[in-house]
Amino acid sequence: MLRSELVLILQSEFRHLKAQDVEDAVDAMLDAVSEALVEGRRIEIRGFGAFSVRQRDSRQGRNPRTGETVKVAAKRVPFFKPGKELRAAVNGGEP
Repeated sequence: MLRSELVLILQSEFRHLKAQDVEDAVDAMLDAVSEALVEGRRIEIRGFGAFSVRQRDSRQGRNPRTGETVKVAAKRVPFFKPGKELRAAVNGGEP
């Protein structure tokens, strides 16, 4: 799903709101999640899942084209852990 598709779904769900207000709300929510992750904080949305940041250590990798060994620097990456309800829904209602 694209961001624009999410905005359209919310606009149809909340017809009493202006289209620009819905778009602003989606932007504000995504900005808040992004800012929290940049600051290293965890975001938990009950019934959906949790977003957090994980540290990846530096390692030796390979250039797939040449086979040459390259050093991959340590980095922080966003991580999503789905909640129990979302996992069950994706699996057809089974836990």
